[in-house]
Amino acid sequence: MRENSQRRISYFSDKQITDIVIPERFTFPFYYEPHPLATIAATELQDYLETQTHLDHNFGLSADKDGMVIGKMFGVLVVQDTAGKLGYLSAFSGKLAGTNDHPKFVPPVFDMLEEDSFFLKEIAVINAVNAGIKEIEEDKIYQDLKLEAEKLSAQSLQEISACRIQLKANKASRKQVREQQKNRLTQQDHVVAEAALIKQSLHDKHQLKVLTSRWEQVLDEARARLAQFDSPIEMLKNERKEKSAALQQQLFEQYVFLNKDGKSKSLHDIFSLTPFGKPPAAAGECATPKLLQFAFANGYTPLAMAEFWWGASPKSEIRKHKQYYPACTGKCKPILAHMLEGMPLDENSFLLTPEKDSELDIVYEDESFVVVNKPAGLRSVPGVDIGDSVYSRLQQTLGNIEPLIVHRLDMGTSGLLVVAKTRQAHKHIQSQFLRGTVKKRYRALLSSVIDQLEGEINLPLCADLFNRPRQLVCFDTGKKSITRWKMAQQYDGVTKVDFWPLTGRTHQLRMHSAHALGLNAPIVGDDLYGSAAERMYLHAAQLEFMHPTTREKISFEVAEGF
Repeated sequence: MRENSQRRISYFSDKQITDIVIPERFTFPFYYEPHPLATIAATELQDYLETQTHLDHNFGLSADKDGMVIGKMFGVLVVQDTAGKLGYLSAFSGKLAGTNDHPKFVPPVFDMLEEDSFFLKEIAVINAVNAGIKEIEEDKIYQDLKLEAEKLSAQSLQEISACRIQLKANKASRKQVREQQKNRLTQQDHVVAEAALIKQSLHDKHQLKVLTSRWEQVLDEARARLAQFDSPIEMLKNERKEKSAALQQQLFEQYVFLNKDGKSKSLHDIFSLTPFGKPPAAAGECATPKLLQFAFANGYTPLAMAEFWWGASPKSEIRKHKQYYPACTGKCKPILAHMLEGMPLDENSFLLTPEKDSELDIVYEDESFVVVNKPAGLRSVPGVDIGDSVYSRLQQTLGNIEPLIVHRLDMGTSGLLVVAKTRQAHKHIQSQFLRGTVKKRYRALLSSVIDQLEGEINLPLCADLFNRPRQLVCFDTGKKSITRWKMAQQYDGVTKVDFWPLTGRTHQLRMHSAHALGLNAPIVGDDLYGSAAERMYLHAAQLEFMHPTTREKISFEVAEGF
C-alpha cells in the first residue's frame, strides 16, 4: 500500500504552515474546534469539491444536477509522514458516486465493491433469490388466487357477522316472548313454550356452526391453492435471510481496524461488548476510521482531524453545508476507542464544568421548593463522569434536606430551574409540568437574521439512536413537538427570539431553531446543531406555576445576561 499512499496524501506548503504549532495531542473526535492545520486541509478539500467536474454525484448544491440528492460527510486527517513532512489525507463516509475508488481519497477499510469480491458474488446470489421471489409473486395465477382468497375472506366475515347479528336479534326476541308469557301461561303450557324457545336457540347455534364450518372449508381450500405458491416463496425468503445474515457476518470479519501499536480488531470483536452486541449498518464506513486506518497502515503519525458536511441538508438530521461536525457515537465511538488507544487526546470538553466553588444563584426559597438560576455549563443532575451539578450543590446548601429535581435544563442552557424540598411539593409541581400547565419562556440568540416576526413550529422529534444525544425530525415515529416563538430584537446577522415550548421534548428548542423546516438558524453556541462558542445562548427566562401549598399562581423571571 505504501507505493499507492503517496498519491493519497496532500502536502502543506511551507508558507501555509509558517508559525503554526504542531498539536501535541490528537483531536478529541466527539467535541472539538478544528486545529488550524485541519482548517487549512478542510478548506483545500472544499475548494477541490467546488471545482472538480468528474464526480458524478448530486450533492444538491446545483439545480441542474440529475439524480437523487445525497449530501456527504467528508473528513481530513493531518499527518506526519515517515520523513517528518506534514500533509493531510481526505476521506468520505460511505460511497461516493456509487464507488469507493477515488484517487483523491483514502480507500475504505474493506472494499466490498472490488471486482470479483465475495460480497458482489454473494449479492448476485441474493439478487437471484429476490428475482425468484418476484417471479412467483408476479405470476398471474398467483395474483388471481390471492385476490380470490381476499374476496372469500371478506365475504365470510360479512356473512358470519350478519348471522351473528340476526341470532342476537332472535335471542332478544325470545327474551321478550318469555317476559310476555311469564304470567299468562299455565305451568304446563309454559313448559311447552320454553321447550320451543330452547329448540329455536339450539337451531340458531347450529345454523351459525354450519355457516362457520362451511366457510372454514372454503377458505382452507383457497389457502391450499395459495400454498402451492406461498410455500416456495417462504422457502426463498428464509434462504435470503440466511444468506444475508451469513454475508453480514463475513463482512464484519473483513473490517479489521489497526491502532498506533499495530494491534488489529475486527468489527465483530469491537462491537461484541457494546449494548448493541453487533455492529450497526454501515459501521466502519465513516470518514475518520478510514483515515486513521490508512495512516496506521502506511506509518503516518495522525496529528489532528476534522469532519464537515458537504451538500444539501437531509430531511431528518440537522446538517449544514461546510459545517464541522464531531464523529458519530453509535458507529464510530467503539471503533475509535480501539484505534486511538494509547494516543494522548485533547481534553474532553464534555467534562468541563463551571467553577465548583462558584455560589449557586438562588432566586427563591421557601419550605416547599427552591428556584435557582442555573449557570450555562452546569448539569442539572450528576452524570456518569461528572458529579458537579445543581443537585449536588443544593445537597451541600440544604443540609439535611434532600433536593428533589422537578425538571431539567440542558447542560448548556442557563436559567430558572425548580427543585422541590418535600415529596408533596415534588409531586404537585411535577404534575403541573406533565400536564403542560406550567408557563415557560426561553430567550435565545439565533445565528442568522429571521424574516418573520413570530410563528409556530410543529416538527415531530425522536432520538438518533446511533448518534446520541442528537435528535431527528421524523414524521413517522417522532413525538409531537410544538413551539411558539416571537422575535425580540435583531442585530447584525443575528436575532434574539422568545420561545414558548408547548411540549417538552429533548432538544426541542435547539432542533426547532436549527432545522431547515423550523427557523433554519441554530442557536449561537449550540455545538450539536450549530457552531460552538463560549456558551450556548439559550436561557430559561420565565416560569409560572401554582404554588404546591398556597395554590396561588407564582411567577419568576431572570434576564438572560447576553
